[in-house]
Amino acid sequence: MKTLYKKNFLKFSDFTKKEITFLINYSLDLKKQKKEKKEIQYLKKKNIALIFEKQSTRTRCAFEIAAHDQGAYTTYLNSQDTHFGYKESIADTAKVLGCMYDGIQFRGYHDHTLNLLAKYSKIPVWNGLTNNFHPTQLLADLVTIQETYPNISLKKIKIAYVGDAKNNIAHTLLEAAKTIGFKLNIVSPKLYWPDNNIYDTNQKKIKKNKIMFTENIKKGVKNIDFIYTDTWVSMGDKMTCWKEKITNLKKYQVNQKMLDLTNNQNVKILHCLPALHDNKSKISSEIHKKYNFSSGIEISHDVFSSKNNLSFQQSLNKIHSIKALLIATLSKNHPFFI
Repeated sequence: MKTLYKKNFLKFSDFTKKEITFLINYSLDLKKQKKEKKEIQYLKKKNIALIFEKQSTRTRCAFEIAAHDQGAYTTYLNSQDTHFGYKESIADTAKVLGCMYDGIQFRGYHDHTLNLLAKYSKIPVWNGLTNNFHPTQLLADLVTIQETYPNISLKKIKIAYVGDAKNNIAHTLLEAAKTIGFKLNIVSPKLYWPDNNIYDTNQKKIKKNKIMFTENIKKGVKNIDFIYTDTWVSMGDKMTCWKEKITNLKKYQVNQKMLDLTNNQNVKILHCLPALHDNKSKISSEIHKKYNFSSGIEISHDVFSSKNNLSFQQSLNKIHSIKALLIATLSKNHPFFI
């Protein structure tokens, strides 16, 4: 699609419904091509800078694999090993990278940094996660949803986001719902609803957009197709805030009781990972012991381990959705450049 060429993806709302729909369908086509070993490389000799202020597993791997599959080269950069923002301004770094590379992925803290990279590099910049938004994740999520229900329009899908809604996933879901038109319920204590500068939570104003904010779990998950949750303890959170969050959110754990409230035996679970569904990681082990959890924090282990959970499918699809994004924004040679 011609409109995507050289375009930044800083927020989900940077792209139109038509552009997002194209990327979803193209992602599924690329997935099929890779499986059948019929993939064509459109990014030969392209160079991509991957800037990581924050740690990453899925996003880094997906960008590197997607680029490699397409014949592009990647350079991994972190703030500890470069002058980025310390000895050199973001603007100057962006200008340097803009001369050397064809595109930049940024995963870090502030949208301001992301915007400076886009402004001064003059090449496509993609948001791999900031404190406020995570559009590349939501693109993979929508690919997974469409793959699960290939014959249903996304605007007819009903999603409940449950838990801490003051985070980048909830914020981006709100943007996606507004762009695509699917039904979205934010199910969370009011204390953890998005700030008004992110989204106006006034129910009367947003009713027409099929978005609902509620503290009532039963009301929020009834007749839902997908329940989306995320960890309550985010990257960078201090241990001092754990107690308040866990106390307020404990009853919002995604478990079998919540699934039963949906009245939908086929309800699916989305989680961007990592998930604190057992006590096998350092953080989850600490929380289990300190706050008397028996099996899982934001999601119970039995539900996470069930066939309802699509989180690993989301992870895999991230390769294909990012690949579609890279091709569409960097190449004039793909067959859909019209």
